[in-house]
Amino acid sequence: VQLQASGGGLVQPGGSLRLSCVASGSLFSINAMGWFRQVPGKQHEMVATITLGGSTNYAMSVKGRFTISRDNAKNTVYLQMNSLKPEDTAAYYCGAFSLSSQYWGPGTLVTVSS
Repeated sequence: VQLQASGGGLVQPGGSLRLSCVASGSLFSINAMGWFRQVPGKQHEMVATITLGGSTNYAMSVKGRFTISRDNAKNTVYLQMNSLKPEDTAAYYCGAFSLSSQYWGPGTLVTVSS
């Protein structure tokens, strides 16, 4: 499974960004995908996950501001990020999960700053 994330960049506080993650390869065993983020010196943090059936889960820090969605036909997962705050600044990673494995793509950097 290969994952390619895109959509990061520099945005002002209060602004929006949409991240995309395209999955390719042997996807038959994947039953969930999600977004995680990491700031240097801090622990890896789950941001949002979505199952094959569409069930979602969010970190409390982003609930109500971020929305995860997926387009199964395009093997793509999105993270719509609204009302961004400086503390959302991080490298964002897309992950894909089966019962026995985890797959990660390279991160995309999101910087929220005025």
